[in-house]
Amino acid sequence: VQVVESGGGLVQAGGSLRLSCAASGRTFSSYAMGWFRQAPGKERKFVAAIDWNGGSTYYEDSVKGRFTISRDNAENTVYLQMNSMKPEDTAVYYCAAYSTTIVVPSLRPTYWGLGTQVTVSS
Repeated sequence: VQVVESGGGLVQAGGSLRLSCAASGRTFSSYAMGWFRQAPGKERKFVAAIDWNGGSTYYEDSVKGRFTISRDNAENTVYLQMNSMKPEDTAVYYCAAYSTTIVVPSLRPTYWGLGTQVTVSS
């Protein structure tokens, strides 16, 4: 499966952005999906993930209550709605597809996009 992110950009602190991830290839609904981010000089870290049917979602503690992951299997797209953004949210955001239908925390995704830059100004 191939995934392509879009929707990144520059936003002021307190503002909102919605990232989209379009998937192609094999059946999109066969995969749990996730978002990760990598700040300059830091390792890539988990942000959020969603099971194949949207029944379960998972979030990194610092984004709980601010970010929402969702998916539309009819459109082969997963979204990340980011609200109340902070300068520390600045990073390259990556969409990824797991090789499982449900999120398994110990497993890393198999397929990755190239990322989209998100910058939050103070």
